[in-house]
Amino acid sequence: MSGHLITIFGGSGFIGRHLVGRLAAKGYQIRLAARDPEVAAQLMTQGVVGQVVGFKTNVRNQQSVDRAVAGADIVINLVGVLYEKGAQNFGRLHVDAAERIAVAAKAAGVKQLIHMSALGAHKDHEAAYARSKAVGEELAATEFPGATILRPSVVFGLDDDFFNRFASILSLAPAFPLADGGKMKMQPVWVEDLADAIVRIIETPSQQGKIWELTGPDVYSFKELLEKVLEFTGRKCLLLPVPPSVMSFMARFMALAPGRPQLTPDQVKLLKEDNVASGEFPNLQDLGIQPATINAVVPDYLRRYRRGGGLNSAIA
Repeated sequence: MSGHLITIFGGSGFIGRHLVGRLAAKGYQIRLAARDPEVAAQLMTQGVVGQVVGFKTNVRNQQSVDRAVAGADIVINLVGVLYEKGAQNFGRLHVDAAERIAVAAKAAGVKQLIHMSALGAHKDHEAAYARSKAVGEELAATEFPGATILRPSVVFGLDDDFFNRFASILSLAPAFPLADGGKMKMQPVWVEDLADAIVRIIETPSQQGKIWELTGPDVYSFKELLEKVLEFTGRKCLLLPVPPSVMSFMARFMALAPGRPQLTPDQVKLLKEDNVASGEFPNLQDLGIQPATINAVVPDYLRRYRRGGGLNSAIA
């Protein structure tokens, strides 16, 4: 048992749900700093009794963040949203919260700060998401010298918000518009490889304090990824090239739908720039991880979008 305490902000989210079990198996004590401890409570079974605990935290309040960090050896910031809704906006979560967490970690004498940014983030990006991620990682590194910055590409896995979202859309739509023909490049990374990378960085001092570009082994255009979705789900949908302005117009209406929007204008702006590794920073291979391919993982969990829930062949 390690005995070290790790505070994870955003630990009940997609990446956190895959990371907590790995850290618990290594013997770490885990404090899940979350708005809703009841959500975090669902992850408590990934460790022994008392090993994983929820801790009610408001990342918009410095004192609340300070309490969540107190006594921690390691702090991991996974806070992030893909779209803005009310108080949950990019500025408050990607920028302000990143600064608060870094300030609190430094003041508390935390040994390691791991900050989740995003591949392709830069302050001149047209998309507010990418701009906010760039500012957030800069503040984290400034307030906590020696912070580790992670820049993953699109992250995929069983309950992801990429392949599942587009599988849902393409299974219902007769046609789908592609801004600029879907030429934008991506290098999706498996969430399990990302979680493995975080654990290895935590346990390897020589790999800490760096900027990491974490990507999968293959580069695809956005159109090619949608074609993969259609292949894996056995669906047919016409992929129509349209000007980005048309896509943005449609996204404005899609963003108004109740609940989680299927597409927003800011996400359309993200699709205008490639999202691939620059090659200037270390990657998964530098951690001894051979990244999984889309073909090896995605077909299994997209099967439920096939007609009959993927059970037709079994019934036949």
